[in-house]
Amino acid sequence: MSTSHILTLMILVLAVGCKTTEPAPAPTSAPASAPASRPASMPKPERPKQQYPAATFFETTTYRMASSAGFGFSPDGAKILVHHDKTGVFNVYALAVDGSDEAPLTASDDRAMIAVSYFPQDERVLVTADNNGDELNHVLVREVDGSTRDLTPGDKLKAAFVGWHDDGKTFWLMTNERDQKSFDVYAYRTKGYRRKRIYTNPGFQVAAISGDGRWLALTKPNTSADSDLYLADLRRPRRKPKHITPHDGDIAYAVYGFTPDSKQLIYATNEHGEYNQAWTYDLRSKKREVLLEADWDVVFMSYSPSGRYRVSGINADAQTKVTIVDTTTNQPLTLTGVPPGDLAQVRFARDEKTIAFAVTSDTSPFDIYVAPLDTGKATRLTRALNADIDESDLVSATVVRYPSFDGLEIPGILYKPQQASPEHKVPAMVLVHGGPGGQTRQGYSGLIQHMVNHGYAVLGANNRGSSGYGKTFFHLDDRKHGDVDLKDIVYAKDYLASLDWVDADRIGVIGGSYGGFMVAAALAFEPEVFAVGIDIFGVTNWVRTLKSIPPWWEAFKKALYDEMGDPATDEARHRKISPLFHAERIQRPLLVVQGANDPRVLQVESDELVAAVKKNGVPVEYVVFPDEGHGFRKRANRIKASEAYVSFLDKYLKGGGRSGVVGL
Repeated sequence: MSTSHILTLMILVLAVGCKTTEPAPAPTSAPASAPASRPASMPKPERPKQQYPAATFFETTTYRMASSAGFGFSPDGAKILVHHDKTGVFNVYALAVDGSDEAPLTASDDRAMIAVSYFPQDERVLVTADNNGDELNHVLVREVDGSTRDLTPGDKLKAAFVGWHDDGKTFWLMTNERDQKSFDVYAYRTKGYRRKRIYTNPGFQVAAISGDGRWLALTKPNTSADSDLYLADLRRPRRKPKHITPHDGDIAYAVYGFTPDSKQLIYATNEHGEYNQAWTYDLRSKKREVLLEADWDVVFMSYSPSGRYRVSGINADAQTKVTIVDTTTNQPLTLTGVPPGDLAQVRFARDEKTIAFAVTSDTSPFDIYVAPLDTGKATRLTRALNADIDESDLVSATVVRYPSFDGLEIPGILYKPQQASPEHKVPAMVLVHGGPGGQTRQGYSGLIQHMVNHGYAVLGANNRGSSGYGKTFFHLDDRKHGDVDLKDIVYAKDYLASLDWVDADRIGVIGGSYGGFMVAAALAFEPEVFAVGIDIFGVTNWVRTLKSIPPWWEAFKKALYDEMGDPATDEARHRKISPLFHAERIQRPLLVVQGANDPRVLQVESDELVAAVKKNGVPVEYVVFPDEGHGFRKRANRIKASEAYVSFLDKYLKGGGRSGVVGL
């Protein structure tokens, strides 16, 4: 990914209808929609067979494997390290390759515990956790006897796993304990956990360390469109990092990682066209060569332990297509017994005899599969979809494009309820992703499935400024936020209204984080367009938000200010586009949902908007989760939020007519 894409995904990204974590590779798929509810006046549809409550969609199990930078398999290859939320809270488990019962490794009932890595020679594991969404992650070790130890103790620090040394005796973590604005790198010994600071960071972003422990790859955002790569030689700590990407003009660079033999750096660049290509940089000869190019962004590149197998992902029109190549033959690996869907989270056993991977379809969350590499015949280990859901009640979404105000084509992901027809028109919602440079992608979403199941079409609009469609498209909204991108959302409403199966008088807007800002902006600056709005932890006051960004974003602040404007010089424009200062114009019903511990969009943003809109005599509903941050990790809270969305829509969109206002 380009630095600008990484920047926006780290800053104000939302997990509502967009997939922004490790890409979900996809040879064959589209996202799922579902059945719909109906007012009594509407004719009874033939489908879906059943309408489900929110809990049914969220009582699926979200499976994720350990970090791609760590060891996903146990030393004997018999278990896979995963985390999932079957209990309602994410915990870490050892998933048996032979399909026998999994073993719980953590038992938290409040903090989400995320799997990082097995140790190379024993079954200790590294785990990371924050405190109820505050994003101040610590790295813990879970000992073989079940006890845990915080390897990064302290207050107000943030830590992360970086990687393992090839010798298996050392691993690397980074923390901002010395200076909240910079992440230093520490080497930890596996025996006794003695540590040493090996890199004191003057302000770069730490990207990767070579397996031999010599080279540290660093990134430096210059603007939202321009960045650089540096290499620090950890054997010569007094030397300044070497700048390896001198260039003219706006070119973005990012790091995929090092090759397993520590001879090459694999990096991303958009120097040669609209999309990110994967290139190699030889650490000895300094020679550069293209490794992979496509008509879309190369979003990730990784290798098996020996380097024999290379895994790559391409972001192809909101799906990620993955290829696993045997580098000895240059032929792709063939897997059998895999259902249609998106392949992701590829992990290799250390002996390279077995591969594990996850598959998601439009109608099911990620499930984990294993396959021997000599045959490629896959075995399914998990069943994530709630057994109470009839999968035939879910439908696939469609990739669409619609013209905006200036003729620019805007990509979108459209979910059509099964019973929708010209004779049975349904209300609709425009979904706005976070970012501002995120992307709504295809795949299973409990939130979207629930809305569609209850009779709401959903259009996930990838307005200009979204990632995945080339660098020109990505930068079309720079310093024009709340203007041209908002017009794209207004024209998404017009597109929906043109469909003969959509009720043109009943179209609302929903989004979170930056998307939440767009919801509030739409209601304030285009008050007649949408019937209702649902703002999920959205920015309402850019003046305050840009001055109060967390200190650990320091390495990205310059690029953020380049894209959004520096609050020291651009305050007038920030005030102009901030919905809070224009809330008196909001006249349509509004639902606001917020996490009390959100470090990105502070609760005061939502508090003040709610208070201001109430003064207008407009219906406002407000849900605050005291134990969540920027995105809701606890299942009970996700269910409550989704119930609030649909209940609000049933009341004010299906019941409110064109004005969307009841009782005014």
